[in-house]
Amino acid sequence: MSDRETRHKAAMEKLKAHVDEKVAKATEQRGLLLVNTGNGKGKTTAAWGTVTRALGYGYKVGVVQFIKGLWECGERSRLEEDPHLSVAIMATGFTWDTQNREADTAACQAVWQQAEAMLSDPDTYLVVLDEITYMLKFGYLDIATVKQALANRPREQTVIITGRNAHRELVAMADTVTEMQEVRHAFNNGLQARRGIDF
Repeated sequence: MSDRETRHKAAMEKLKAHVDEKVAKATEQRGLLLVNTGNGKGKTTAAWGTVTRALGYGYKVGVVQFIKGLWECGERSRLEEDPHLSVAIMATGFTWDTQNREADTAACQAVWQQAEAMLSDPDTYLVVLDEITYMLKFGYLDIATVKQALANRPREQTVIITGRNAHRELVAMADTVTEMQEVRHAFNNGLQARRGIDF
């Protein structure tokens, strides 16, 4: 065995021991709270990927879209016929288009009631609260209300929260936080969002 192969084998043995130790310590089984935040692209896309994964196992999934609901959504179009998927949409579209705080708050509160029903259903394995961070930032939803619903959800239920500028209290209570960083975005260079790629 060459010196390079010997070093590689030793490094892999060390890595395996490290991974095995972490696996052995991971003994708790329960649903998770995941937060996808940051200025980078792909927060919602990643959540839909997890939705697809859960549906693939036959689990019941709920998705609540707080901002982009009126937009075309390729993932939703592909998956909405699945009998295990429920989707609730805040039917106002982008808040910077509506420019009506009262109407946006009412629409948010209405779709939040559907979210609360999903969050209290022990048969719903995964709930995605897509772009809910904006609802908290704009004051359409109260952080204490959201935290209470998350804390009281069924033990086996996982929740994914997406959106920029996630509230610090949500970040603090999350099991996994992924911050997507923007290095470059095509839109900032005059390129339109592309059907089938961006939505």
